[in-house]
Amino acid sequence: MPWNDKFECMPVEELNKFQLKKLKETVAWVCERVPFYKQKLKKLGVTADSIKTLADASKLPFTVKNDLRDNYPFGLCAVPLKEVMRVHASSGTTGKPITGPYTIEDLEQWAECMARNLWSAGVRKGDIAQNAYGYGLFTGGLGFHQGANLLGCTVIPTSSGLTERQVMLMKDLGTTVLFSTPSYALTIAEQAEAMKIDFKKLPLRVGVFGAEPWTVAMRKEIEERLGIKAMEAFGLTELGGPGTAFDCEAQDGLHINEDHFLAEVVDPATLEPLPIGEQGELVLTSLQRRAMPMLRYRTKDITKLRREKCSCGRTLIKMNKITGRSDDMLIISGVNVFPSQIESLLLDIEEVEPQYMLIVRKKGYLDQLIVKVEAKKEAYEAGPQKRKDVENKIVKHIKSIMGVTVDVNLLEPKLLTRSEGKAKRVIDERPKN
Repeated sequence: MPWNDKFECMPVEELNKFQLKKLKETVAWVCERVPFYKQKLKKLGVTADSIKTLADASKLPFTVKNDLRDNYPFGLCAVPLKEVMRVHASSGTTGKPITGPYTIEDLEQWAECMARNLWSAGVRKGDIAQNAYGYGLFTGGLGFHQGANLLGCTVIPTSSGLTERQVMLMKDLGTTVLFSTPSYALTIAEQAEAMKIDFKKLPLRVGVFGAEPWTVAMRKEIEERLGIKAMEAFGLTELGGPGTAFDCEAQDGLHINEDHFLAEVVDPATLEPLPIGEQGELVLTSLQRRAMPMLRYRTKDITKLRREKCSCGRTLIKMNKITGRSDDMLIISGVNVFPSQIESLLLDIEEVEPQYMLIVRKKGYLDQLIVKVEAKKEAYEAGPQKRKDVENKIVKHIKSIMGVTVDVNLLEPKLLTRSEGKAKRVIDERPKN
């Protein structure tokens, strides 16, 4: 039984009627309260009354990340600051941070969406949840914390970092659930192995991971190394944080909380809406958010939507796992390549660890891709010829599956910097125009 079967299992026709009602309310709300949207909607000649069906969402303007930066800090806020109960923000590594204000209703809705996510992952009242997401301005830590609180869990707010202590606390406090980025989960696993602690003998049974793209192959690696079930949480700071979409026990696509978010997929080149089942860029519209609703936010995430009967009983639409981001796509020898595709192929190679870095350089008019990946200890210590053989094996595997040629450097174990949050997998050395 889902956490909230009223909405998670609502008949699709009824759910769509609810979405349409909330979409019209949201358009009216931002038109009245947010000058940015008021001007955009006026220019397009669109009002709440223009929205007759959900397909009419295509009449609304897109919102992109630069719009949030240009209106920093509260230019897109739809309520007076006295009604804002909390503010989160992105890291701001590429300029001004993205701010996210919340009313008390927004925080309650966020906790509800996260409770659905965690319940679907198998988290229950009485679980001891170790939260290794970063606390503070980042939405991950407090988002997971409040969802776990709503379920009635005991929360250990370790935040990220101090990995040896993370392992010690998991052992000493009997942690049953882990929240972290998938890359940090592997860092924790590696530390436990160094400390000669066998996670499979501990109470830990499930992890809920997100905040960065990760492949099915990495999921299997985490499950094997930690002896747990690895489940997914998907969300964005711009839309309020984690809890937008989540795994169910079928682990076959992520259910979107459709009573809170209207999902579309568009062609990233033409921005035209695509039919359900076609791959493109995910676009999300807030349906119930008060402080900072987003109209047609371009996530840059590449996926496709599926409306199908799920074995879990939920009727919420599914999105496929993110294959990459439209702005992360590389063109190697004329072929479109996403970092997640390279990751998946590397994890096919038994001689390497799931620790890698992609270096992108310019070679003529095309991008050149250099793959740096750590070898397993026994493979590295087998000598130069063995290392060369493994490099050639990786080159051939990527070439045979993707049709592109990459340069591979096999590295000594533990040479790459370990992630304590979102992993940085790509270094772009191409000249900036």
